[in-house]
This record gives sequence, C-alpha cells and structure tokens, in this order.
Amino acid sequence: MNAKAASPQRRLPVADNPLKTRDDLRTALDQLTGPLRPFYSSGGARLEVGATGASYPAAIAGMEGFSRVLWGLIPLLSGGGKSDLWAAVLDGIRHGTDPGHEEYWGEVQDYDQRLVEMAAFGFALASAPEHIWTPLTAQEQEHLYQWLNQINSHPCYDCNWLFFNVLVNIGFRHIGRPYDAVQLENNLQRMDAFYLGEGWYSDGIDGHCDYYGPFAIHYYSLMYAKLMEHDDPERSRRFKERARLFAAGFIGWFAPDGAALPYGRSLAYRFAQSAFWSAFAYAGVEGIPAGVVKGIVLRNLRWWFSQPIFDAAGVLTVGYTYPNLIMAENYNAPGSPYWALKTFLPLALSAEHPFWSEPELPLPELPAVMVQNPPHLVLVREPDSGHVAAFNSGHLYTNEHTHTSAKYEKFVYSTGFGFSVPRAEWGLAQGAYDSMLALSEGGDNLYRVRRRNRETEIIDNVLRSVWLPWRDVVVRTWVVAGLPWHIRIHRIETGRALDVAEGGFALGQETELVQHLDGLAAAAATPWGTSAIKGLMGYTKAQLISPNANTNLLHPRTVLPTLTASLEPGVHWLASAVYGDPSAEYSARQISASGNILHESPETLLKVDIAKDKIILTTAGEAKIHIPMDHDQMRYNI
Repeated sequence: MNAKAASPQRRLPVADNPLKTRDDLRTALDQLTGPLRPFYSSGGARLEVGATGASYPAAIAGMEGFSRVLWGLIPLLSGGGKSDLWAAVLDGIRHGTDPGHEEYWGEVQDYDQRLVEMAAFGFALASAPEHIWTPLTAQEQEHLYQWLNQINSHPCYDCNWLFFNVLVNIGFRHIGRPYDAVQLENNLQRMDAFYLGEGWYSDGIDGHCDYYGPFAIHYYSLMYAKLMEHDDPERSRRFKERARLFAAGFIGWFAPDGAALPYGRSLAYRFAQSAFWSAFAYAGVEGIPAGVVKGIVLRNLRWWFSQPIFDAAGVLTVGYTYPNLIMAENYNAPGSPYWALKTFLPLALSAEHPFWSEPELPLPELPAVMVQNPPHLVLVREPDSGHVAAFNSGHLYTNEHTHTSAKYEKFVYSTGFGFSVPRAEWGLAQGAYDSMLALSEGGDNLYRVRRRNRETEIIDNVLRSVWLPWRDVVVRTWVVAGLPWHIRIHRIETGRALDVAEGGFALGQETELVQHLDGLAAAAATPWGTSAIKGLMGYTKAQLISPNANTNLLHPRTVLPTLTASLEPGVHWLASAVYGDPSAEYSARQISASGNILHESPETLLKVDIAKDKIILTTAGEAKIHIPMDHDQMRYNI
C-alpha cells in the first residue's frame, strides 16, 4: 500500500538503508542530518532549511529547526555514538543562549513556540549531561540555565505542552541546578486529568485523542518513567502501566507494511507516528515482545523512507507522503518535520538490549474489528490487503486548528486511501469531500460538513452521531463499519433546500484510470486500488469527482466516487454502500472487469427499509440487520 511518487525523484541513500540493525539506525540518522550542515546559520544557532512561514517569526522557526535535531542526536550520544554535527551544535547552544550574541534565542513570551523547543534540552540535560552540559564553561552553563529557566515564568497551553516544563525541570534536577518542584508536580498531576482510561489520553480537557497521545504525552511520560524511576517510582510505574494498556489498542493503527493510520493534526511529523514504540522500549515497558516493538518502528521507518518526502538536497519537507503545504498546520515551519527524529530514541539502548538483540517480528494476529471508545473509533482490518480503516463517530468538541473537520470528523480514515483536505471553498472539486457528507444551501455551491456533534455513540461496529450543519438542519448518521464495504445512513430534517454530496474513498490516480458509472453507482480503479459508491436510498445521481490537486495526503491527484441529491425542506433518508480496496492486485482484476464491482455490495445487500422505530438492511439471502433508531435501545447483532 505504499504511496508511489507521481514523477521520478532522485533516490536518496536512506531509501536503500535496510534498517535492520542498530548500526543501520545510526547510519539513517547520519543520512537525515548530514544534508542539514549547509543550512545552519553563521553562528550555528539556527537551522534555516526553507522560506515558507509559520505562525511565529522566521528567527524562532530557525531556533525550532535547531532544537528538533536534538531529538535524534541526544539518543545517539547517550547510547555511545558520535556525530560530526555535535561540535557545531554545541557552538549553536553557546551562541543561542548568550544574550550578547546576535543569534541569541531571545526572551520568551507566554505560550511561546520556544517553550516547546526547550523540551529537547531538558531531555538532554537529564540523559546526556556529559555531552551538553559538561563541555560548557561556567558562564556558558549559566547562560543555558537562565535561558531555559524562562519556562518557569511563562505558562504553557493546557495540553501536552505542560510536559515541556516537566522535562526542563527534571533536566535541572539531574544537573543539580534549582528547579521549580511545585510546577513540576502540578503539571504531572494535570496529566492525570487528561487520562481517559484504557491507556488513552486526550490532548487537554475535551481535546482529541490523536497522535499527541502516543508521540507526546505517552512519549514524555515514558521518558519520565525511565529518568525518574528511582526518584519517583510510583508515578513511573503508573506511566508504564498506562503505556502498556495503550499499546494493546494503538498497535491496531499500524498496517503490516509499516504504514500508520493518517488521522488528526501534525501529520507533517511523519515517522513520529512510531515514536511511542521507541519510548516503550526505552522505558522497558512489558506486555508486547521486543521483536514486535522493533518491527513496528523499523517497518514504519522503511515505509516512510520509500516515500518522496525529501527535497533535492535531502531535507525533509512539510507534507505527508509528498511535499504539501495545503494539509499543513499553521505552526509548521520548514524545520518542524524534524520532530520525527523522536523515533530514533532506540539509539540510546545498548546493543545488548532486547530491542536490538531479538529478531524483528511481524505484527501479531489482531482482531478484525477493534472498538476504541476513547478516540471515538472502530478499527477494521482487511487481512488480505493489509488495509486498516478507522471509522469515526465524531466528537462533541472542536478547535481552531487548520482543517479540523477533515482531520477529525470524516466518517472513516484509511492507511490505503489516506484522507483529503479542502483546497478552497467553491464546489465539490475544491472541497475534496472524501468520506464525508457535504451539504450546501440549494444552488450556492458552498458546502458544509460535520465539524462537531450533539451526540455520538458506538455499539459494536455501528457508529451513530447527531450533528447540525445549520440551526434548522439536523443530520442523524449511522455508519456500519466494515471492509471492503461499509454502509452509511443519514436522516436529514431540514428547514431549507439543500444540495448534498456523499463522498467515498479518494483514489490515487496518475495516467491509468478505469472508471464506470452505472445508475446510482460509480467506481474507479487505478494501480492504487479500487474505490466505489452505490446509492441505496435517496440519492439521484452518481459521479466521479476530480478533486483539486494536492488535496489528498497520500496522492497528489485523485478521483472521488460521489453520490448527490437535491432536497426540499422536510425529512429525508439517504443510504449508501461504500467500497474501498487499496491492493494493486485486486485493482488489476477490476480494471479488466470494467466496473463489475458495482454489482457487488456487502453481503450482496439489496435494500434499506425505514420502519417506525428501526432501520432494516436486507441482503439477498433474506438476512436482516436491524438498527433501532432509539439510541437508548441501540444493540446490534450484525
């Protein structure tokens, strides 16, 4: 299921790195950091790898780039390795923390991006003081301490950011400098308020459960558990136990080929997706064999290094499987993607550690369906293709981050098809509404989608939500999760005329495309798989939309099977069957079959009936699936 480059790209050495051994991982770090050497500023305190902007000034972006490389270098050094960059990095630290130097990193403000970047220094002081602290003169040490200590005078956002203060203060503690024990303890206790159970954290009160759980809160918790296991044994034990519980569900986010589920924000950090597993090994958490953990990390890195994610100089770009600013966050500066180096934490482990001494193992056998209530997801695995899809009931809360609806409120997210974000606001092609129901006031061509919900619920593999795109439009949605087919049903009560569009999976395309329209159904097949949608009730037209370029995370160009209808004020029912199989082998058969997929559907589903108190799905074999509309009676036997 690898996303393939649309055009030839110079092959970089890291793409040929087998990533089997500890030495291979060390080499990979050199291959990633070596190209950065020409981009350090004259004083060495900034890493300036691009010209695009972020929500903070360019000077701070340069400091960010500098700090993020430390996430790879510090584990390397603490594990006994060497880096040709380190002497220059030390000079950068000297100059960046010196108030008299022109590249001084400056006085920070409340909620400043530089507070984020201090975390890497805290980890370095705690884990490798002989490399970052001891080489400095007394005056240089004082400069570094005073610059970092600003974090104790400025608030961080009430989310994973609180751990930045924790890491800096445990760094101070390890080098014997004064630290803020009260803030340290308060921030650690605040993490307990974010804990939802079953190993899951939300990223703040009423926040989402996304990768900030594994690559931030859990990651820092496990660093704490390792570095403070003798000083704070009970909390360290608790952090490790939560990670053990989390691992049992989070493992389902990974496909056999190393791809991880694209879901949520900050996906430009790419292989940070597997950083949790690196911290899992670093802290010595038990419950999953070391060979399995090793396999998840190394396969994920191999998958990423096979994608066109670098520029011609070998520098990581902002984007996902290709350079792409459309899907980026407002806080993604040119150097931001190097947060991904957090996954290199196993370099801190000795060659004798089980992570390195035991053979790499594949994923264990996992359930075909995994209900994960804290993140509002139902994961479905397709064993033949390796496809993993996460069906989403939606959330009761939202935020102001970029493309929140696309990143958190689609009906399904997929390792094989990714997801798309809007490029502009006019029409279905600019909106790229895959895996969503989009609604427009009749004729105005400006569409709204689900952003927050009034109600959500998951029972078995059926997900229910209630959402209001306008005050006088109430949408009740049921999704019956499954692969390769799933069912979507909507009850729309509207006080205004609407145009509606139901998008299937966005399918990557370049030159080979077989498409087929058959009544109320549309299908497309390319070397990246097959996508289809079939109207079962309420729709009046099927079509294949060509979304704007660079809207999809996995592929620059896509085709999107879509159903549409126009609705007058009143109550309407819509139902569809949606198909997705990203396996190239299956696609080849479908190309020759030229649309026969449209004559299949889940269990050869024939019709949908709406009774007074239930939705009835009837298959060709007269099997009936009953979905009660009363959520208090929702129990399914599917």
